[in-house]
Amino acid sequence: MPSVQAPIVRGLSAADAARRLVADGPNELPAPRRTPTWKILAGQLTHLFALMLWVAAALALAAGLAPLAVAIVVIIVLNGLFSFAQEYRADRAAERLRDLLPARTQVIRDGQVTTVDATQLVRDDLVVLSAGDRISADLRLVTVHALGVDESMLTGESVPVRPSYGQQVFAGTFVVQGEADAVVTAVAGNTRLAGIQSLTESADRPPSPLTVELHRLIRVIAVIAVAVGVSLTAVSLVLGLSVSHALLFGVGVMVALVPEGLLPTVTLSLARGAQRMAHGNALVRRLDAVETLGATTYVCTDKTGTLTMNQMEVLEVWTPRGSVAMESHGYDPQGPAEGDPAAIQAAARAAAAAIACIRGRAARAKDRWVAEGDPMEVAVDVLARRLGVPPVDRATITHRVTFTSETRYSAVVVDGNTVVIGAPDALMPYCRTNGGPDATAAVDSLARRGRRVLAVTQASGVLVHDGQLKLSADALELMAVVGLEDPPRTDVHAALAACRQAGVRIAVVTGDHAATAEVIAREVGLLRSGGLVVNGSDLPDDDERLGELLDRDDGVVVARVTPQDKLRIARALRKRGHVVAMTGDGVNDAPALREADVGVAMGASGSDVARASADLVLLDDHFASIVTAIRLGRATFSNVRRFLTYHLADNVAELAPFVAWALTGSSIPLAIGVLQVLALDIGTDVLPALALGVERPGPNVLDGPARHHRLVDRGLVVRAFGVLGLTEAVVAMTAFVLILSGHGWHFGAEPSAAALAVASGTTFAVIALMQMANALACRSERSTVFKVGFTTNRTLLLALAIELVLLAVFLGVPPVADLLGGGWPSFQGWLYACAGAIVLLLVDTMSKVLRRARGAG
Repeated sequence: MPSVQAPIVRGLSAADAARRLVADGPNELPAPRRTPTWKILAGQLTHLFALMLWVAAALALAAGLAPLAVAIVVIIVLNGLFSFAQEYRADRAAERLRDLLPARTQVIRDGQVTTVDATQLVRDDLVVLSAGDRISADLRLVTVHALGVDESMLTGESVPVRPSYGQQVFAGTFVVQGEADAVVTAVAGNTRLAGIQSLTESADRPPSPLTVELHRLIRVIAVIAVAVGVSLTAVSLVLGLSVSHALLFGVGVMVALVPEGLLPTVTLSLARGAQRMAHGNALVRRLDAVETLGATTYVCTDKTGTLTMNQMEVLEVWTPRGSVAMESHGYDPQGPAEGDPAAIQAAARAAAAAIACIRGRAARAKDRWVAEGDPMEVAVDVLARRLGVPPVDRATITHRVTFTSETRYSAVVVDGNTVVIGAPDALMPYCRTNGGPDATAAVDSLARRGRRVLAVTQASGVLVHDGQLKLSADALELMAVVGLEDPPRTDVHAALAACRQAGVRIAVVTGDHAATAEVIAREVGLLRSGGLVVNGSDLPDDDERLGELLDRDDGVVVARVTPQDKLRIARALRKRGHVVAMTGDGVNDAPALREADVGVAMGASGSDVARASADLVLLDDHFASIVTAIRLGRATFSNVRRFLTYHLADNVAELAPFVAWALTGSSIPLAIGVLQVLALDIGTDVLPALALGVERPGPNVLDGPARHHRLVDRGLVVRAFGVLGLTEAVVAMTAFVLILSGHGWHFGAEPSAAALAVASGTTFAVIALMQMANALACRSERSTVFKVGFTTNRTLLLALAIELVLLAVFLGVPPVADLLGGGWPSFQGWLYACAGAIVLLLVDTMSKVLRRARGAG
């Protein structure tokens, strides 16, 4: 079967395409079916915590405590509405984030290859397909070059199909090999994909580690809440209380121990982290990947476009007739060439041969020249124009062999002769006398100076048979060695330094020549003295030895890697306990991106296949964006721990009055009631917790390696229960007893209603103000509030201001105060409340200082 079955045509005119777009509309699938809004809301009213509160409301109603039952129902509904709003907002935010990465496709219009949004495709457009592209409409193939298409999205079959001339390929599938030109036959709702859209919607992914941990925590809290509530109910009955009062205490404990705002706060924190990453040009495709990013300990990064600008430009051309130097003019094809006339003529012949193998070109966009297609191919196109080479007549091309990562060359047959371009070490063994010693020296010299090197060769006759290039010794003539510059990004050095500060190890994993990669790696500071430079072919076969070889902090460069090498590297490092982030842009990088803990695809230059396989897409391809994502991922994990600490400490303070009442056999009156607990949960928990969930990354978030402990570990439990919560409980109960004693009460006596109201209001105020101080203390696990500052989280300040207003309403508005059961505190009571807030901050400060001292010791 010949490899080209029909000549390439001019495609539609821009005017025809515009008319058809108006007539048929954009190439967009119908919106997928969504979960009905009522189902989402119902889910927020029936999760485990909500069900526990429904039971509590029913018990309160059965005991004749209608106001309490109504209050609990109000809490359930308010919390459910808030959670629903957060989930709805996060879902819409995720859609907006996906819109930041529109699908692009190459078409031929007016005889020129141009890139358009996939939504702009119309019937009869001529589409140019290359390996890694997502097919965005139903197409009929008119030229085929070793094409392989992954149709698993539609058929479930993992083996790529090999369509031939005249056959159909369908929207939603991926090109995994080869090239083709195809005519659009159906768009939007008329495609095969639209007809079976329900089959193409993503299946439910397994829960993330964070989700599993949260569900485990919820189950533990639920069991504890129920167990303590039932125990307290039993104690109440033993002490002679009526069934209604016993149920009151049991319900109070359950309510006190349920952190109602936990789940929506986690969702908000993750969504906020994803939004911040998007502002940093890192698109998170899965919300739970935000937390995984923060745990990254090893980054395997590509070189081109990530560490470098991915703006290729030919600066030197070696030919057997001499060398030609080019001035740097970017993609502007008007730059001059300097060299001997014979060398310039030889370079022009090589450029004329090379452009037959490429499709990329430089295009004028307003007042500047930009790349259309692969940057290396565009650089070759610019070289040809600077040397005065006319465009190639595509009709003269009769065979084509596309570039693959295994062969590292591409070839065409033009007018009966074969042209091959690719990596010098892949082609020079087949050149006559291996290209000669001068050619070898030229390749080595260019590579040592950090140039990417491309060999241009030719042969008389047809060397392509059955779509494959058949090479033998001395089959090729070396026409030129092209040296391209891809300068490093200016911000990479600082980003790499931040990685090392964070304990994140880094390796360059690239298909480039080892010398080229080493020069760039040393220039940006990735490779230090003693660092490792190794070719993929020299890697150990054993994964354990491979992981040991690469697990070093002085930098690693792995050159001439294959997709199989990248997959093995990710697997070997994970076996050594690393959380691996792997970058990739090609179709063959997809397995490695899936194997890594965090797959990072290039958004600007990467293939659609790579982006579909990744957890994170860099919209600008910058390595610095990976560091930004790691920083925000760590901050998100810290935020989840912050508001967990805040929630749990508050639960201790709310539970303490019930425990004190039970342990003393009711000799100490109940300091606060169930309705007051509910008011505290709404007035002191939800808004500050949400504000803690969006805390910005601190300056030290990248100091030291990532912590791999669980979400709730011994340190968090000790701090929440043994330091912050215990301090709140002790101060609150002390203030309660002191206020009662001031009114003539003694242990075991029955206080007057007025004295109990003032003492209860004081306890309420103490817990509320100490929770405000707790919110400030929880902004950092290590730094004191005096170092972090009081005004750097404006959202938290607003939440605390609202909390003060609510506190005044709960204690100062007679109908509300009477319903809750607490009165306005005396002057002495307010002093206790203010002193309690100060005491908590001092205790937190001393605890952090002592912890640092023990760590230093």
